[in-house]
Amino acid sequence: MNSIEAYERDIESQMSFLKSFKKQKPLSPNLQKSIFFTGSGDSLVSAMLAESFSNGIVKAMDPLDLYSNKQLVKSKHVYFVSISGNTITNIRVAEIAKKAIAITSNPNSKLAKSSDDTIILSPNSNVFTAGSISFLESALTCISLVKKIVIPKNDTLFFKAKSDAKKVKTSKRLFILGNLYTYPLAMYCAAKFYELLGYDAHYCRIEQFSHMELFSTKKGDTVIIFEEENFHNKQLVKNLKKIGINVIHPDTPSEKISQIIYLTFFSQLLSLNEAKKKKKEDCHFVTADKIRNVSNQMIY
Repeated sequence: MNSIEAYERDIESQMSFLKSFKKQKPLSPNLQKSIFFTGSGDSLVSAMLAESFSNGIVKAMDPLDLYSNKQLVKSKHVYFVSISGNTITNIRVAEIAKKAIAITSNPNSKLAKSSDDTIILSPNSNVFTAGSISFLESALTCISLVKKIVIPKNDTLFFKAKSDAKKVKTSKRLFILGNLYTYPLAMYCAAKFYELLGYDAHYCRIEQFSHMELFSTKKGDTVIIFEEENFHNKQLVKNLKKIGINVIHPDTPSEKISQIIYLTFFSQLLSLNEAKKKKKEDCHFVTADKIRNVSNQMIY
């Protein structure tokens, strides 16, 4: 099985996963005030979702920032999101935090052994591929630690995302826009286009896009808006189309957990469909050996 096939298999498996997902008990608001969530790549997205759903009570932080500013963590409980549990910066921070809790798929990892407690996620895929089911599980785990949530038990969101993604045409240059709750998913969506296709993708906050990234757009670029329709973004869509920008504005559910799940599926399927159109068998990061070697040297 190649890495694109493995990615598609993992995406499909999320339907059954959601029916069996075990939520965490939410931490008390008082305890949340002394907590950082951290991680890298997709794991930072999960940490950022915890911050959003806590209404800013917990903070999502970059692990290297925490390590470079050690005074920040000596009095804090730090939740480390790391599927492999082998990211070196996480391990270094865990060794100096007041209390370290690892959210990981690998109970025998260096991070798990350096932490005071662990939350064990499902084992990772045997095939090296882009994160899908591992991301959804870590994201929902982080959210459930800060807020009581209800997970939809039917497959409606998946099939809606699949149908919506099929109708979309993207370009090699994308800007994905999000708000308080969906900006982390904009980051996740961009990551899938990096990993699968090596595309020039940007993630932005909706308001900031009009102040900054908009000035680097060119005719034919694609802007994807991760927000339910409102007056502000309807005006943005209208104005972008006038200057030749391809705009994708999926019909996003209003309920926040449904929104997160739908946009996760939509992001995954959008990048998968594009990879299939390009007849790719393997993810870009799998075949880009020199780039991956640099990444591994810095991460591990």
